[in-house]
Amino acid sequence: MAFYAQQLSRGFSSSAVRNVVIKHVTIIGSGQMGAGIAQVAASTGHTVTLVDTSDDILKKSVKGIEGSLKRVVKKKFADKPEAGEEFIQKVLQSVATSSDAETAVQTSDLVLEAIVENVKIKQDLFGRLDKLAPAHTVFASNTSSLPISDIASSTSRLDRFGGLHFFNPVPMMKLVEVVRTSETSQETFDSLLNFSKALGKTPVSCKDTPGFIVNRLLVPYMAEALRLYERGHGSKEDIDVAMKLGAGYPMGPFELSDYVGLDTMKFIIDGWSAAEPENPLFAPSELLNKLVAEGKYGKKTGEGFYKYK
Repeated sequence: MAFYAQQLSRGFSSSAVRNVVIKHVTIIGSGQMGAGIAQVAASTGHTVTLVDTSDDILKKSVKGIEGSLKRVVKKKFADKPEAGEEFIQKVLQSVATSSDAETAVQTSDLVLEAIVENVKIKQDLFGRLDKLAPAHTVFASNTSSLPISDIASSTSRLDRFGGLHFFNPVPMMKLVEVVRTSETSQETFDSLLNFSKALGKTPVSCKDTPGFIVNRLLVPYMAEALRLYERGHGSKEDIDVAMKLGAGYPMGPFELSDYVGLDTMKFIIDGWSAAEPENPLFAPSELLNKLVAEGKYGKKTGEGFYKYK
């Protein structure tokens, strides 16, 4: 009977679960993005469970968080080293780790996914966790390019599903795109907005459209710079200098592409091109495809449009 009641409660709409205050966060994926979100959440009074596939991966992630916190402390506690060390320990104590996602989500107010950009893998994850998380638990994805509605379709909590797109590096970048689908309830959306503000971030409201706001403008800009270069209308160096000095951008489009990762850029363009093959903004690039095929992804591999070795 208790099991039946529990299952029934999970099917309630968010109209029965209003004004969720997010205190405990489970983050699936302890890579650079997941670890960064965990650090910020733990630094702002939230309790965090960071989940990944093995204890070794999680230990490495926590070590990375500690290193990042030490850099923060050098600036914020320059004259108070003891207070800085106390801050580090307090934050780390707020981050638990687990390789058991199914158990971790059972006490969560928010389950946030920051794993590989593969819609099927994300759907499988959320479909599995949907059966175990409490009725009030909000689900969110940190995807930068995949439709939130597609990811949410594997669950029975469409009204309690949204997007929280953070930017890298998370501790430094102030923006969070809060994405709502046509099914996301106002209560869920408000909870995600309030959570973003509690992290000290500036949230912007986005519809569930390709790339949301930032990438929808940024990726076509980088792709057009690449087409300009392919046509021989400017060298990559001159295009970068022109955009930095003429538009005031901190990086030119080729520098930015290398920083983002050419593999990531290709993944996004390919996905959008498949969805809208007639849209010239999403036209594939032969040069980009060639560089990715050669394993030249940008800064992370030592070479992309520029060499970094």
